[in-house]
Amino acid sequence: MSFNVSGLPENLLPDDASPEWMSKADNAWQLTAATLVGLQSVPGLVILYGSIVKKKWAVNSAFMALYAFAAVLVCWVGWGYQMSFGKKMIHFWGRPDVSLDENFLLSRAFAGYLPNATMVYFQFVFAAITLILIAGALLGRMNFHAWMLFVPLWLTFSYTIGAYSIWCPEGWLAKLGIIDYSGGFVIHLSSGVAGFTAAYWVGPRATKDRERFPPNNILLMLAGAGLLWMGWTGFNGGDPYNAGTDASLAVLNTHVCTATSLLTWLILDILFFGKPSVIGATQGMITGLVCITPAAGVVQGWAAILMGMMSGSIPWYTMMRVDDTMAVFHTHAVAGSLGGILAGFFANPKLNRIFYLVDDWEHYIGLAYGFQSNRASAGFRQMGVQLLGISFVIALNIFTTSVICVLIRIVVPLRLTDEELQTGDDAIHGEEAYALWGDGEKYESRINSAYGAEDFPPAVSKGELEMA
Repeated sequence: MSFNVSGLPENLLPDDASPEWMSKADNAWQLTAATLVGLQSVPGLVILYGSIVKKKWAVNSAFMALYAFAAVLVCWVGWGYQMSFGKKMIHFWGRPDVSLDENFLLSRAFAGYLPNATMVYFQFVFAAITLILIAGALLGRMNFHAWMLFVPLWLTFSYTIGAYSIWCPEGWLAKLGIIDYSGGFVIHLSSGVAGFTAAYWVGPRATKDRERFPPNNILLMLAGAGLLWMGWTGFNGGDPYNAGTDASLAVLNTHVCTATSLLTWLILDILFFGKPSVIGATQGMITGLVCITPAAGVVQGWAAILMGMMSGSIPWYTMMRVDDTMAVFHTHAVAGSLGGILAGFFANPKLNRIFYLVDDWEHYIGLAYGFQSNRASAGFRQMGVQLLGISFVIALNIFTTSVICVLIRIVVPLRLTDEELQTGDDAIHGEEAYALWGDGEKYESRINSAYGAEDFPPAVSKGELEMA
């Protein structure tokens, strides 16, 4: 390898494709982390949703996720990114603008040693998974045309406000010092509350579906859950915006908390119901992932274990009677709020300074460390900011989601018709998930082609049977 007068290897010399401010290593990790998060949605949640529902809802459930992923990307580069991270319009909202110009995309991002193109892509996959999580609360009853309108409207008038307020350096909650490492508030609490609210406006599933809703393929469900779990390596590991020690800690804490949560939920299922439920274990996995998200890189390993124990037990207990198809309220709203509160309690001041790159002893200190260092007032202040953030996100999403649903139902029905609720995929899309016969033929088509309409064996009446 040759060196020049600067002492750098030739492959590290700055040029038009690699400006001085950009880190090739950080940029490579950020693109990788973003793709891991994208894989959580497509195919992760597409598979999970399509397999955990009744067979008649498999296509519709999977396609709601796939549609949201595509629709969010177009809206994101069109106006969503700038409203979330761009120039300030008001204290909680950025000014809408496109993110497609070459000069903008190749210039340095607001954080890290990355170009804007990488940051736009990274933040897109977070926005997309938020809408897909909302879909989980609406499976098996929402009109697909209403969902097509809901996705861009909610992204524009709810997600961007939360993201700007909490993650953008100019956001009002960011300036107060809120701790949301990777989206406990912006993604999980938001999606849980929005999904719960939208489920109220859409209405419950059909009675038969509420009484019995068996998954059509548990093995595929586990495959989707596995993609979701391992993809969280990028979800939390990418948020320091660099390939440093904090990213490593965040990744390890994520998996430790998740494993602890899964095992806790599993043990509770065995103790109270006598059987180790696979679906229950999957929910415990999700609550662990969600709970650690706002604190992944700012707490120590022992705190991650304690958070896993609580995330595997408290949401298990809060399961209630509101018809939330995928229990999104419990696995995301409850677990996200729990994680946000515990972040305010367990956050380590040293780790916070590494992540936030500030030397501020009045912000970013967990209450536990406030007591330890005789700075309890700073710890209580941090807890207050966390609770303020939770209250803001809940109020925002109840209001915006309700307004959006009311406006949409003026244009198209929010809810599927009774016939569509009875039939499922075939009535909505004209397609079904599983072909019982060759070449994708339906059962009825196979019978007709084998016998012909005139050759089909006639039904035998009860009277004819008695005479025989």
